[in-house]
Amino acid sequence: MSKIDEAVFAEDAASYVPVFQRYQIVLDHGKGAYLWDVDGKSYLDFLGGIAVNVLGHDDPELVWAVTEQAHKMIHCSNLYYTQAQADAAARLVELSGLGKAFFGNSGAEANEGAIKIARKWATRQNPNKVKIITARMSFHGRTYATLTATGQPHYQEGLGPVPGGFTYVDFNDIDELARTIDDETCAVMLETIQGEGGVFTPAGDYLKKVRALCDQHHALLILDEIQAGIGRSGTFFAYENYGIKPDIVTLAKGLAGGVPIGAFVVTDEVAQAFGPGDHGTTFGGNPLACAAANVVLRRVPEPAFLQHVRTVGAYFKTGLEKLQQKYPQLIRDVRGQGLILGAELTIPGRDIVNAALAQGVIINCTVGKVLRFIPPLIITEEQVDEVLKVLDEVLSKY
Repeated sequence: MSKIDEAVFAEDAASYVPVFQRYQIVLDHGKGAYLWDVDGKSYLDFLGGIAVNVLGHDDPELVWAVTEQAHKMIHCSNLYYTQAQADAAARLVELSGLGKAFFGNSGAEANEGAIKIARKWATRQNPNKVKIITARMSFHGRTYATLTATGQPHYQEGLGPVPGGFTYVDFNDIDELARTIDDETCAVMLETIQGEGGVFTPAGDYLKKVRALCDQHHALLILDEIQAGIGRSGTFFAYENYGIKPDIVTLAKGLAGGVPIGAFVVTDEVAQAFGPGDHGTTFGGNPLACAAANVVLRRVPEPAFLQHVRTVGAYFKTGLEKLQQKYPQLIRDVRGQGLILGAELTIPGRDIVNAALAQGVIINCTVGKVLRFIPPLIITEEQVDEVLKVLDEVLSKY
C-alpha cells in the first residue's frame, strides 16, 4: 500500500459517510476494458462501474461528445428546449416503440417517475387502483418508494414507515402472481433480468403470461431495465428477447456510458396521465448527459455491436460452465444472458473477489454468493480468457 493510498483512505474515513464496503485500491484512470490505480497497477474491469461503462473507459467518441458539449453548455433549465435532449428522447422512442420519454439523473429517479405516472394513470380510472406488485429479490433503488418496491426487506430495516401500496411475489412464479393481481392493481413492476438479486432470467414464457395478466386486469407492466438494458442482454432492450412490450420501461446505468442519467419511456396513453407540473427535475436531461447518451444510443443498437455482445457473452458463459464442471463443489449454478452473467457459489464470494483483485481482475459479488459479471460491452474473447484463467487459479485454492 502506497502513501497515496493511505492518504486517500484516511481522508475518506474522516470525511465520507461510511455506506460502502470499499476495496483497498485507489483507481486513477482507464482505457478500454482496463483501469489503473494510483500506483500504476492495471486491472481488467469486469464490473464496468456496475454495468455503466458500456463503451469502456476513455472512449474517444464519448469523450469528444462530452468535451464539445461542455464547451457549448453544460446545463440549462428544462423550461427551455435543447437539441441534445430532443434527439435522445426521439431515439429512445424509436428504439422502444413506445410513445414518450422523460429524463432524470439515476435509476432510482427513473423508477420513482415510473411509479408516479403509473399511479396517476390508474387512479384516474379508480381511486383504489394503487397496488403495485414487485418481485422478491428485486432491486429498484434507494429512494423511499423504490426501496419499498425492492423485494429485499433488509434494505428497508430501520427506515420505516415506508410507503404503502406495494406487495411482492416470487420472480418466475406465474401462479402466485395470478393469485395476487386484481382489478385494484395499478402495475406489475419487474426487472427483466434480476441483477442485484443474483442474475435471474425469466423462465420460459413467464413474461408473456405476466403481460397477459396485466392486460386482463387493466394494469400496467413496468420493466426495470436499469441494469439489463442498453444492449447488455444482447438486444438493446432485454424484453426484446421475450416477445413482449411493456407499458413503461426504465433505464439508467449504461445509458450515457458513465455520465449520470436515468429515463423512463412510456406509451402515449400512459404519458397523457402527466401534465405540466405533475413531474419535474432540475438536472435531468441536461445537455451534457444527453450528448453522452446520444453517442450510446447511436452505437449500441447497431446490429454488429449487439452481435458482439451475444457472441462474447455466449463464449464467456460457456467458459464459466466449464469452470462449474471443474469445480462442482464450489460453483452451484451459472446463469444470465449476454454480458450480464452470474456464477452462484457454495461459499461466500467476497474472498474470491479480493483474490481476483489481487491478480488484477475486477469482479463483483452480489447477495453474498453470486459472482456477477457486467463488464464493458466492448470486451473481447481474449479478455474473457484472462478472467477465466484468474478465476481458475483462485478457485483451485479452495
